[in-house]
Amino acid sequence: MDVKESGPPYFIAVATYLSWMILFMFGHARDFFRKLFLKSTCREGYAPIRQDYEDFYTRRMYYRIHDCWNRPIGSAPTSWFDILERTPVAGEKPINTTGVKRHCLNLGSYNYLGFAASDDYCTPRVMKTLEKFGWGTSSSRTEAGTTEKHAELETLVAEYLGVEKAVTFGMGFATNSFSIPALVNKGCLVLSDALNHSSIVAGVRASGATVKIFRHNDVAHLEQQLRKLIVQGQPRTHRPWKKVLIIVEGIYSMEGEICNLKEIVELKKKYNAYLYLDEAHSIGAMGRNGKGICEHAGVNPRDVDVMMGTFTKSFGSCGGYIAGSIDLVDHLTKISPGHKYAASMSPACVEQIISALNLIMGKADSTRGTEKIKSLHENSNYFRAKLLAMGMDVLGDWDSPVMPIMMYAPGKLASLSRACLDRNIGLVVVGFPATTLLTARARVCISASHTREDLDFALEVLEEMADTFGLRYHPVHLNSKFDAKSGAKETVMIQAEAK
Repeated sequence: MDVKESGPPYFIAVATYLSWMILFMFGHARDFFRKLFLKSTCREGYAPIRQDYEDFYTRRMYYRIHDCWNRPIGSAPTSWFDILERTPVAGEKPINTTGVKRHCLNLGSYNYLGFAASDDYCTPRVMKTLEKFGWGTSSSRTEAGTTEKHAELETLVAEYLGVEKAVTFGMGFATNSFSIPALVNKGCLVLSDALNHSSIVAGVRASGATVKIFRHNDVAHLEQQLRKLIVQGQPRTHRPWKKVLIIVEGIYSMEGEICNLKEIVELKKKYNAYLYLDEAHSIGAMGRNGKGICEHAGVNPRDVDVMMGTFTKSFGSCGGYIAGSIDLVDHLTKISPGHKYAASMSPACVEQIISALNLIMGKADSTRGTEKIKSLHENSNYFRAKLLAMGMDVLGDWDSPVMPIMMYAPGKLASLSRACLDRNIGLVVVGFPATTLLTARARVCISASHTREDLDFALEVLEEMADTFGLRYHPVHLNSKFDAKSGAKETVMIQAEAK
């Protein structure tokens, strides 16, 4: 059973909007008096670099609670890590580290399989590669930046995914933002999920293609848009589109939800459209063998035209890849600025990915990789079931390691983040503009490296937070039972008695 967002109670929604209105009015009042009594710092004769209205949110809202983000860490992002404590918030002044470390449970990193820390198999191979190739290539892939390790990785990625060929990039964000403009341009149509990542948004904007948004994970609305836009053709001329590209994500990073891949593949075949699948959060984390949403949904990977993923989550490294047909990859290596001009990945980072893939694929150890994936799913489902049993509003699907806990009210963001830090838990909170005004949340990321004791400690603290900050929103909650040994999931709806 999928766990979907049910939305806030009416009173919570109204109170949340009132909170934003109060912040907005007080902010503008302070700006008014600031202009009256404070002299402008802009150089005479120059236009201001930034206008007041352009950074109103940053000055009047973000800087009040900016200690909840950008927290520096002083160790590897394992299941527990060291967070560097900082000075208190003082308006727009920088907050500096104090030299004190706090040892916290890590619920914020994307270290899904635990490869981001020292590993008995991966680390010695990375160090050996570092000694041989140095820190970096100081060149792009088309000049002197391709080593034997880069070629080995691309061959291994194609084999792992079950496609013809793959090409790698040095940055995950740039993999989308540089590859999409190389695939579509003016005269093309892009249909993009409403909650796609900002790297996809940046790539589509740069392409010059016509873009239409369909409701999040709504295949019926996608088909409605497809049918209408194909009939209409290009704006003004009504000529047929050069090509139609559908872009979705495997796991949506702010929702924890899995895309309806099987239905979307059927749809793209029906209308002869291309499909671009972003698996930044799902590759390595979903499917019995970690092969992503295709394996999870039972879809042939060759039915997906463009497979994108990153190495920054499950593989504990950096960079990303595009995989698919030989024609696709050869085209990108000739056109994409991310391949032609950007510096290539450090060979040591490449070796980290190769070593992790060898473990996952069973080439180095027949069981260790699959055990990590199984442990990730068990941890994720155990944690999700316990949160639901507490009556919290938790987004996402089973097996997904991303779990947003809805808070709605903006005032709860800072309070929850600071309270969890005081109790030695490093937790990410997310609000506007990364989400809509009404959907502030805390986001939990689970790792295979977490022990059951780690998870129980976090659940104990979060249950306290649920009572303190009123996070049990609904009178009807899901009492979820999860059998960690068999992997069976059972959810029972319980009607809470009205008092």
